[in-house]
Amino acid sequence: MSDGNDGGSVLGADPPDDGPGVGDADPAVDVGAAADEVTVLESGTELERTIGLRGGLAIGIGTMVGAGIFVFPGLAAGQAGPAAAISFALGAVIALLVALPTSELATAMPKSGGAYYFISRGMGSAFGAVVGIGLWLGLVFASAFYLVGFAQYAIAVLAELGMMSMISDSQLLVAVLGVSFGLLLTALSMFGTENATKLQNGIVSLLLGILLVFLVYGSLDTLGLFGRQTVPEEFMPYGTLSIFTTAALVFTSYLGFAQVATVAGEITKPGRNLPLAMVGSVVVVGVLYVVTILVSTGAFGSARLADFGETAIVEVARSYLGFPGAVAILLAGLLATVSSANASILSSSRALYALSRDALVPPQLARINLRYGTPHIALALVGGPTVVLVAVGRTEVLAEVASFLHLVTYGLICVALVVLRRSNPMWYDPSFRVPGYPAVPVLGALASFSLVAFMQPLSQAVGVVVALAALVWYFAYARDVRLKGVSTDA
Repeated sequence: MSDGNDGGSVLGADPPDDGPGVGDADPAVDVGAAADEVTVLESGTELERTIGLRGGLAIGIGTMVGAGIFVFPGLAAGQAGPAAAISFALGAVIALLVALPTSELATAMPKSGGAYYFISRGMGSAFGAVVGIGLWLGLVFASAFYLVGFAQYAIAVLAELGMMSMISDSQLLVAVLGVSFGLLLTALSMFGTENATKLQNGIVSLLLGILLVFLVYGSLDTLGLFGRQTVPEEFMPYGTLSIFTTAALVFTSYLGFAQVATVAGEITKPGRNLPLAMVGSVVVVGVLYVVTILVSTGAFGSARLADFGETAIVEVARSYLGFPGAVAILLAGLLATVSSANASILSSSRALYALSRDALVPPQLARINLRYGTPHIALALVGGPTVVLVAVGRTEVLAEVASFLHLVTYGLICVALVVLRRSNPMWYDPSFRVPGYPAVPVLGALASFSLVAFMQPLSQAVGVVVALAALVWYFAYARDVRLKGVSTDA
């Protein structure tokens, strides 16, 4: 299979107005040939493709399955009632519109950095800086959100054990637990990530097993097969607008599918398995989310569900399956939130690593710990801000800021695809191409950018500040770096 080099020509030369390139000393193309067994780089390195479709699905599902089921049902029902199911479905549609362009870009550029790498090569260094820094901080906000959810579940476990009388300030305990586990996960990431794939597969299998039992039983009960009446309620008690504002809130639940692209160089049969893993994970998780909302609101009604807050799903499980159901969901919630937090911390550090590799941030951030083989400085710059945000503990704002920054990134992924298709550089040779081009990426971009408009003003303001700060950093520190069209690392 061709590697896209056409006999060693200098590919990836930038337009004249993009400044001097940081990669000019080594013009060799290093995007990798998309073979089914290995990714062969120009440097001679071979990345063995060992992650199959199941592993790719586990990465996507394992990252996404946490928030939508274990944190959002009470919050979403409080905003949109049973119509929150439509909010989750809308989020899934937008995610699918982005997953397809991401799949094409990933098969063309199987490199670490994921969305940042695609956008910086398609649209230039300034966009790359905004997206890279946005991904770093967006995943920091997401990690903090997951850790707050984890702490809420830990307190629910204490309540089940009858130990709440010993706790005088539950909010303080949320902060202490969230910060403690944030530090623990950061430390564990610094000591190496061996067996991470096996751990992720095991957690996802256990989670899906617990959830399927709960949701199947709950669905049958909601349909009246066990004789219990569901709570009567208007489907859209808060109006049509609430569906879109809730979709903007819960979009954090769909932040995991693009992480499959970060391991594109290790996916077997990438032309087939990459799009199937991304699209399949969105479909599976989206169906789980929609069913969860319908089952939950059928059990209690949206008003009471909202009163339960971040652990509402525990009370839903208790109502259907009694004490064993509550314990099983508590266990699943602890696993899901800590798994999502761990994956987000790792991914956030990789975003910083990619920025440093391209000279958009100081090179020290790309230093690797020689003993453990991990980017310890980048991890510290993820764990530090994460625990600070956990201490703040405003769940909805954390979720929406993470969504804001990712929606901007997803929109730009779609734009980058169109730009690369139109410019058609010689090295751009994806093994998967988006069906329905250009309609799919255009709709993906419009939907992603439009959903931002339905967020809280505070979340929008924080997101805009992050984007502007990234631009200021770029012009002050790295304005001479050029990346558009360059297929080498800096």
